[in-house]
Amino acid sequence: MKKNKIAVAVALCMAAVLTACGGTAKTETTKAAGAETTKAGAETTKAAETTKAGAESSAAGGKLVMVTNAEFPPYEYHDNNDIVGIDADIAKAIADKMGMELEIQDMAFDSLIPAVQSGKADFTAAGMTVNEDRKKNVDFTDTYAQAAQVIIVKDGSEIKAPADLDGKKIGVQTGTTGDIYAGDIKDANINRYNKGMEAVMALTQGKIDAVVIDREPAKVFVKENAGLKILDEAFTEEEYAIAIKKGNTELLEKMNAAIKELKDSGELQKIVDKYITAK
Repeated sequence: MKKNKIAVAVALCMAAVLTACGGTAKTETTKAAGAETTKAGAETTKAAETTKAGAESSAAGGKLVMVTNAEFPPYEYHDNNDIVGIDADIAKAIADKMGMELEIQDMAFDSLIPAVQSGKADFTAAGMTVNEDRKKNVDFTDTYAQAAQVIIVKDGSEIKAPADLDGKKIGVQTGTTGDIYAGDIKDANINRYNKGMEAVMALTQGKIDAVVIDREPAKVFVKENAGLKILDEAFTEEEYAIAIKKGNTELLEKMNAAIKELKDSGELQKIVDKYITAK
């Protein structure tokens, strides 16, 4: 009987010990799991904060997205699968100085500023003239090129100067400065095209009387199409700059600093000279 009592006591003690051990293990496991969950949550929060910080500052490193209309030689055009030209090279040089990778996307000219405003792109470089209307929608860097809008006509045309455009059929590329200023020509019939070359083709076919377009692309188009010429008197004088989303002062300041370095070192002029041959 005594032995049976001892056996029962031993059994009860063992059960108690096992229960205590099991309870401790469960508590420790729960505690460990909670700690891991807390740690995971903290890491997720940290990652989210990092992503948010990166999104808020495109000038902090990583990739710069540039949009352009690659139908504007020698400033931007297609060379097989690549977009090349003055603007592409200058943008690449700026990105290099900022320690960032450059991605260039091609789209219609009149979609460029909306892409920057919406945040789909960091900036646009597209032979874009600085004017008051555009400054209402975007901020501009310091200018990097002097330019002019000129008039292309057929050899033998009665149009000899800008004043002769009154009442004529004028071809322009949609959304460009030529498009904007051509609207001031008295009684003119403005024909808009998605590409500058399309306007030039319309001129060669006799569908329009003249094309108003930037001087450098005009040189290329006239060289490639016999029977055309550029009038000596420019239609307008203007300056080109890079357009950035309004209020993005960090990116604006960094790009201006890079442009200044490129100007001071002579690298910017070398890029321009690479594509433009003086008359």
